[in-house]
Amino acid sequence: MNEMNVTMYEVREDEQAAIARCASELGMTVRMHAGTLDLDSVSLAEGSEAVSILGGSRLDEELFIKLKAAGIRYVSTRTVGFNHIDVHAAHRHGIMVCNAGYPPYGVAEFTVMLMLMALRKYKPALYRQSVNDYSLGGLQGRELRTMTVGIVGTGRIGRAVAEILRGFGCRMLAYDPYPADSLPQVRYVSLAELYRQSDLITLHLPLTAENRHMIDEESIAKMKDGVVLINVSRGELTQIEALIRGIESRKIGALAMDVFEDETEIYHHRRINDIIANRSMAYLRQFPNVILTQHMAFYTDVNTVSMVECGLKGIVDMARTQRGTVRTALWI
Repeated sequence: MNEMNVTMYEVREDEQAAIARCASELGMTVRMHAGTLDLDSVSLAEGSEAVSILGGSRLDEELFIKLKAAGIRYVSTRTVGFNHIDVHAAHRHGIMVCNAGYPPYGVAEFTVMLMLMALRKYKPALYRQSVNDYSLGGLQGRELRTMTVGIVGTGRIGRAVAEILRGFGCRMLAYDPYPADSLPQVRYVSLAELYRQSDLITLHLPLTAENRHMIDEESIAKMKDGVVLINVSRGELTQIEALIRGIESRKIGALAMDVFEDETEIYHHRRINDIIANRSMAYLRQFPNVILTQHMAFYTDVNTVSMVECGLKGIVDMARTQRGTVRTALWI
């Protein structure tokens, strides 16, 4: 196979060594850019056969027209999720698309960390220490082993979460239209039954048109009073105003999210001196029982390398097979 020219966008400093090594192994010539791929930067890809992006680039019909004109045949996203890419537009213009996969353990561990932080009221405890308040009032936590945990989605990450939780001794329920045979410790139930029985619910789904805003006022009403919600998947799975009302009414006892709807121009950017026009995010963050992290569950040394390798090897695979595919299974 002839040497391929690839233009990579949204390249972070921590990716560069892995990109250089992997490109050398695959016989690729790679140009790296820190910015996103958009109508203004698409010209940087001229002379390349492929581009690789992260989740900050939004690839729509207009951009695919430009990519086609620039001679791009392959697009890889170094992310598991691909809702930032109009896959149908790509196919209409004969451009092949692939997404990345990486070991599920980093995200799974982060998920369980958020569970424990929410249950042990870590956020107000940490704040108190910063002002020399070492009192215990209001900080009484709950033990995970006494709870029923509902796992929505038992793909690779959901299964890894279940394996970790096995050591805590908690009761586990799950919902997935394609139950996993490898989880004998988990009992599969309907989504309504999971909502009804679970003390803590954790989401492990890709975003689709069908599950957008699946956590809304109607679904929250079906949950236990004081339910704990964890979301490390996609912010658009939850309806933010419904979450706010759930917190205010105490229907939701605690909320921990590593993702947020319309996060693209906020998360992964240094905005320390900016006025951020997202009132819902600011309002949610002020609650003592709400934890928001900046879409970092994936961000480990292992996953950084794996995402680069998948991004570049996926391009090679598409070129070899002349068949681009994106995994569209509902549960990851």
